[in-house]
Amino acid sequence: NKRSITVNFKKPEGLQIVHDLIRKADVLVENFIPGKLAEMGLGYEDCREINPRLIYASITGYGQTGPYRKAAGYDVVIEGEAGLMHITGEPDRPPCKVGVAVTDISTGLYAHGSILAALLSRQQTGKGVWIDVNLFETQIAGLANIASNYLIGGAEGSRHGTAHPSIVPYQVLPCKDGFIMIGAGNDKQFATLATKILDRPDLAQDERFATNSARVAHRETLVPLLTELLMEYDRDHWLAKFNGKGVPFGPINNIQQTFEHPQAKARGITVEVEHPRAGPIKLVAPAVSYDGKRMPVKRPPPYLSQHTDEASRTKELGYTDEQIARLREQRII
Repeated sequence: NKRSITVNFKKPEGLQIVHDLIRKADVLVENFIPGKLAEMGLGYEDCREINPRLIYASITGYGQTGPYRKAAGYDVVIEGEAGLMHITGEPDRPPCKVGVAVTDISTGLYAHGSILAALLSRQQTGKGVWIDVNLFETQIAGLANIASNYLIGGAEGSRHGTAHPSIVPYQVLPCKDGFIMIGAGNDKQFATLATKILDRPDLAQDERFATNSARVAHRETLVPLLTELLMEYDRDHWLAKFNGKGVPFGPINNIQQTFEHPQAKARGITVEVEHPRAGPIKLVAPAVSYDGKRMPVKRPPPYLSQHTDEASRTKELGYTDEQIARLREQRII
């Protein structure tokens, strides 16, 4: 639902256009290196003078202060620098990045939440807010229990692949034609797994596996044994066996299988829109519903500068066709 305009705000006329937009805007989001926009007359103080109610959200790599403030931020670099890569991957292999830019995405979500909080604050105070959100601190906050274990107990994090450091079995295991995530989180669930799913009640009675602490101690024995059993049948066989038994489980789906998942289809997780250049395209729908309805996707992702003329004519700017033509001629827009 975005619109795209291009403005050369290094020129005074272009800067004036951005100032005109700011004058009536609720929120400005920027991700320049700290101080760069202030050099161009678009820093927070500049914008606050134009619109004291503006919510000004700065998204950077490392924040507005500190020795790294001028450094550019890249998701994969921050994953490594802020601890995530150290705890991701198999224990006997090098550190691994997450499959998507999770630090970027998480930072966007933090920015989203902070902007909404600032808008609520503005309703009470009538004043705007400068929001400082960055990849580095977002990723450290995202370390969650790993951070707590270190800060409170002094325990260094480590890589466990898909396994859990203190619950067994709680990991991805292979079967004949794929993989299944199994989460037997307590002794009752393990007994169900052994007796009703794997048809091996002796495993639940074996003192090496009867309790979770014993299973953790004998992980290297139990996991290969479970793997051998699961490899006897294909994934669909095991999914049917797990179904309804009360043991957490799930298939490891590829992307096609993900979008063909019956729950994905039932929830309508894709939406089709008409793109002016690419024709009809499918997008992932917004992940939240309001009163049982998803926010409608009315606009496709724009191409660069697609809406410059349209936006210039809106009430926010109100330029005439002659003014727009002159700005284009001067390469301001």
